[in-house]
Amino acid sequence: MDLRTHYLGIELKNPLVPSASPLSRSLDTARQLEDAGAAALVMYSLFEEELRSSGGPHYVDIGHTEARSYMPEYVPEQGELERHLEQLQRLKLALAIPVIASLNGISLDGWVENGKLLAEAGADALELNAYFIAADLQQSSVEVEQRYLSLLAELRSVVSIPITMKLSPYFSSLGHMVKALEAKGANGVALFNRFYQPDIDIDSLQVASRLQLSHPGDHLLAMRWIAMLQGRTQLSLAATSGVHTSDDAVKMVLAGADVVHLCSTLLLHGPRQLSRILAGMERWLDESPYESLEQCKGVMSQRQSRDPSAFERANYVQLLGGYSVSKEQWR
Repeated sequence: MDLRTHYLGIELKNPLVPSASPLSRSLDTARQLEDAGAAALVMYSLFEEELRSSGGPHYVDIGHTEARSYMPEYVPEQGELERHLEQLQRLKLALAIPVIASLNGISLDGWVENGKLLAEAGADALELNAYFIAADLQQSSVEVEQRYLSLLAELRSVVSIPITMKLSPYFSSLGHMVKALEAKGANGVALFNRFYQPDIDIDSLQVASRLQLSHPGDHLLAMRWIAMLQGRTQLSLAATSGVHTSDDAVKMVLAGADVVHLCSTLLLHGPRQLSRILAGMERWLDESPYESLEQCKGVMSQRQSRDPSAFERANYVQLLGGYSVSKEQWR
């Protein structure tokens, strides 16, 4: 089956790309992902906070034995930045697939300097995971958007490798923001990053941090926006968050995604889950009327849909208006 696709100007053998996660901290696990069929790999994120802190990174126990086995122990003898750059170089030497660096910054200088170092270390592309909570009540939406545009423009001026922006779904006008990023030199967008929400422990009366992995069905928000953006931007489109099965991955491609990022499902089931998803996509394509994945990409996008309103408010009205309550089921 011809599953080839193009992402950030790079030809990939298929659209399945493990996203930034602890799995890439281990060369052995990274090789397992490649053997399972990964077309590229996004390395675990470089966090500017970790570089500024005297302590090392803190790993969160996600409560799954198989996933926990992929979490390496922290080695404190070496600086975090040096360790990260060396791991990037090791991954490049060990793997035949492209390696995309993931950067999560908090200052403009940090974004630019660290992004430049990652590019110099051999990254095939940069994914900017701009995880920012607009908690300042005096800050306008225009100011928030300008943060993203400024860091992209500054980084674009010092690196030549492709840059993709990993965005949240909370922009007031997401489509306009995507076009603005395109004008500033982005090569792609990844939709969407997940804001890990703090919880409250009602017994200890403390704020608790718990990692919540995605669930099947969480992919629908990204699928909707990719379907609405497909054909309206020249940027590569990556679908991320909530893809757990081959059906989920196929839907993303039909909506218009160039690649599909995988994370939670790999943490839960290990690298072999990628090969299962890939096999399912091959079966679907073999039974479909299409000869290649490229041929079916975007056929269910809003631009090509027989009912474009299904991606907008009309679908909301139809779903709620058509719902009937069965009082016999009430308890």
